[in-house]
Amino acid sequence: MEQSIQRKIDHWLESNIDQDLKSQIEKLMSNGNNDELVDSFYRDLEFGTGGLRGIMGPGTNRMNKYTIGMATQGLANYLRQSFGDQEIKVAIAHDSRNNSRKFAEITANVFSGNGFKVYLFEDLRPTPELSFAIREFGCQSGVVLTASHNPKEYNGYKAYWDDGAQVIAPHDKNIIAEVNKITDFSQVKFEGNTDLIIPIGKDVDNKYLDQIKSLSLNQEAIKSNSEMKIVYSPLHGTGVTLVPEILERFGFNSVHVVEEQAKPDGNFPTVVYPNPEESEALSKGLAKAKEIDADLLMATDPDSDRVGIAVKNHKNEWQLLNGNQTGALLIYYVLQAYKEKNGFEGNEFIVKTIVTTELIKDIADRFGVQSYDTLTGFKHIAALIRKLEGKEKYLVGGEESYGYLIGDAVRDKDAIASCALIAEMTAWAKSENKSLFDLLLEIYKEFGHYNEYLFSLTKKGKSGAEEISKMMEDMRKKAPDTLGGIKVIKVSDYLAQESTDLVSGKTTSIDLPKSNVLQFFLEDGSKVSARPSGTEPKIKFYISVKKGLAEISEFDNSLDSLNQKAEKIKKDLGL
Repeated sequence: MEQSIQRKIDHWLESNIDQDLKSQIEKLMSNGNNDELVDSFYRDLEFGTGGLRGIMGPGTNRMNKYTIGMATQGLANYLRQSFGDQEIKVAIAHDSRNNSRKFAEITANVFSGNGFKVYLFEDLRPTPELSFAIREFGCQSGVVLTASHNPKEYNGYKAYWDDGAQVIAPHDKNIIAEVNKITDFSQVKFEGNTDLIIPIGKDVDNKYLDQIKSLSLNQEAIKSNSEMKIVYSPLHGTGVTLVPEILERFGFNSVHVVEEQAKPDGNFPTVVYPNPEESEALSKGLAKAKEIDADLLMATDPDSDRVGIAVKNHKNEWQLLNGNQTGALLIYYVLQAYKEKNGFEGNEFIVKTIVTTELIKDIADRFGVQSYDTLTGFKHIAALIRKLEGKEKYLVGGEESYGYLIGDAVRDKDAIASCALIAEMTAWAKSENKSLFDLLLEIYKEFGHYNEYLFSLTKKGKSGAEEISKMMEDMRKKAPDTLGGIKVIKVSDYLAQESTDLVSGKTTSIDLPKSNVLQFFLEDGSKVSARPSGTEPKIKFYISVKKGLAEISEFDNSLDSLNQKAEKIKKDLGL
């Protein structure tokens, strides 16, 4: 074993760390499990721009009391620098993962040990409720302990700023710098001050749910379809605490929770991945939906910031909708219902990310509502909401990765509110004698048939990173003339922050932060985005293809045509 790794192991064993972690290290050593030891200690778990995420266990490269404590102390030091002598308040929540409660209490102890007032949820709660609580209590920061949809071995630590959004520049880099200054456990104030830790629970739940209830746009449609059958699965996560209740408050009386997945459980025993993007994760919900002939199936991820849905299609078969389809439907419904209920004043706007379907922009244009693009990641949507606060009115937004936000009381994607509005949207469609899929087909007929695909190339190791870098460099040097036989008419380079019209030769600036993303816009309205992953050794290609849909009866043939078009583009990209 490398001496540097052995020194780290020896330091942990000789330090005054908890005996259970020492015992785990000693067990790995006695079993001769050198690979696991090396992976646990070969580097420090990095506090990235959103926080920590990693496998749980002993070691510098693992999620444990000490890596979390050091991260929290670094964040506390930066908060003190940023807010000076004023009272600093933080809110803390956690999901259903193994050790999440323990890690939340460690975080609370370190913050209170630094003299901060801490609002700690009494039990597991959804991530969007943490965002709400930060704003409700006037906190300067917040933390949620969750690894989203990662496998059961993982946990994570997401940091938030005073607007209830995940930290962005310059705070992200500044926090990282402070965390990196914490080099020893002795620098962490693990001894908490219980007088400064305030448990919160039902009162905050009620305020949060009242806020979501105020978002309802069509109570009449719900009243006429109050017995509509809804199947819901929390996938063993936090959604069970609030989704059934908000659906009841909205007026839905026939909500069926998938019992096998209702109990919060960090081992996620009924799924391979607790991810609503995966069809396997929704299989039990689909079985229940078929059994009772439901109108809608919804499932949320463990921290309940993302939601996946399934509906019956035009063949009366259950079909999972992708994040672009659900987002387009939701934005169409919110704009239509908002127009009917309130009318537009002219300062409303919606937001999507640059890799999300252009169908959403088409819909916003049809309603005369401003549409903005942001970089990938919901923190960028939240940053734009903050920037425009008091000037323009945010209505709704979302991203292709199954995250949506209605209203601006929360500043992160919110599956609790999304479930309520998706159910209301289904009731509205039903009152018009349509299913959600019928509505989707009508949208395609009006705006064009869009279909989206995500393809990834995995390139591991140093050579793989170099290969990905060269792929991006080559595409920058020479954009393809055509993709899938269709002319490329515009290239947007978010690293150079400029967009070039290949027909006129005109170049315009992109008013977004630099990001290693390339986009190719095709003559027929299709779009291809290339983006190296920030967390995995992958380069991702988002392919969005489009064609006109003259009649709904032509949908199946149109879908076949789009699939073929996407395959041709994929081949041209070398995928």
